[in-house]
Amino acid sequence: MRTTPRFRGIILFSILTAALVSAGAVFFYLTNKAGNVLEIRDSKSHKVFGKWPLEENGEFAIEFIHSVNMSPVRENFFIEGKKIRLLSVRFFSFGAGMQSDLEEGWTLEPDGDALVISGFTASWRELNYIVGTVSDHVLYINGETVSLRDLCGRNAHITLRVK
Repeated sequence: MRTTPRFRGIILFSILTAALVSAGAVFFYLTNKAGNVLEIRDSKSHKVFGKWPLEENGEFAIEFIHSVNMSPVRENFFIEGKKIRLLSVRFFSFGAGMQSDLEEGWTLEPDGDALVISGFTASWRELNYIVGTVSDHVLYINGETVSLRDLCGRNAHITLRVK
């Protein structure tokens, strides 16, 4: 059977259209696979400072120097649906403002020179921080280290939320 040039053009157009639609569907799936995005905004103006994709149960951490005992504290979180759940807190010394009593279900274990409290059940829709003026707050996410002071500015009031 012979085909006309016009018919061949229609077939070629149909094949290209199908290929582009398929490629678009694959791209959409791959770029939205994470489903959740951790977003950091200014708490007052709602200006978005940054967004990072996170899968369900994806983890991130915020680390800062405690203002009283002057040692690092790392709060580790994971995504649970559209909420943020505290996984553990790693710190080096007790003192004012540091958890010293364990609630039911919490555990305290050594980790080298540090201590780790875990077993938390609370989760939040958002977290609020005031970025350090003397010491930085650092976000660890997806293998990336982000200075929140560089990103948001000193003394910035920020909100972290899952979108």
